[in-house]
Amino acid sequence: MRWARIALTAILALAVTACSGSAAHSAVPASYYLALGDSLSQGVQPNAAGTSVETPQGYANQVYAALLPDHPGLRLVKLGCPGETTSTMIHGGICRYRGGSQLAAAVAFLRAHRGHTFLVTIDIGANDPEDCGKSGLSQITDCYVTDIPGAVSNLGTIMSSLRRAVGGGVRIVGMSYYLPTLAEWRDGFPGEEIARLIARLATSYNNLLDHVYGQYDAPVANVFGAFDTSNFGDPMAVPGIGTVPRNVALICRWTWECAAPPRGPNQHANQAGYAVIARAFLGAAGLS
Repeated sequence: MRWARIALTAILALAVTACSGSAAHSAVPASYYLALGDSLSQGVQPNAAGTSVETPQGYANQVYAALLPDHPGLRLVKLGCPGETTSTMIHGGICRYRGGSQLAAAVAFLRAHRGHTFLVTIDIGANDPEDCGKSGLSQITDCYVTDIPGAVSNLGTIMSSLRRAVGGGVRIVGMSYYLPTLAEWRDGFPGEEIARLIARLATSYNNLLDHVYGQYDAPVANVFGAFDTSNFGDPMAVPGIGTVPRNVALICRWTWECAAPPRGPNQHANQAGYAVIARAFLGAAGLS
């Protein structure tokens, strides 16, 4: 009986080894989707108390969910930092990273997983001129003239580092921005003038960012267009607000900017808005 038990144990061990080897052989190799940027890349939204918190409903999560059925080995890595600017992404100062900055951490990750990165998305630059929309009407243009050139230059530094680290042939997809300041339209004539001026400046800013992305073979998710940011026509009715231009209505529909306190006003997208952004990324990447 002792020998029978030994033989049975050996047979079972061989069977387990064979099954394990088969499973390992058939396992799907890991690949990576790296999401970089500011609070949008982390899916930030206001909670019931009005505090902005990271959620699993951001565009990166929704892009990942859309890709996973066709790419079962795909893993999502989010390095984004709420409040990040192009400058802090390079030099650090807001979120903690082992390499000192989000860019350093991203470059280290891409080098460590070179040949296994499927997609990189990035949204950065919205926080650089953010305070411009809070300036007086006469100061807004000067604010943009001061802040934008540095942001554009910094984006070039960021994209150059990312492209060198990941290599050619890997999708890096940038993003243009929607414009929360359009909600100023609700404040009457002064608000309407601010909304129109900021929209013109934001058009130029997004075009500059698009140009930089293009220099590094990175298509752009046209979120500016998806939110119909330049369309001050086609009025739409918004519950609790009234009839407003289409671009204002979409800001109210897809962000928390027009929400009542304590959740609003908050510039972050809601779940539906993040879905719009996710579709823009998938389309730009050719993965929709």
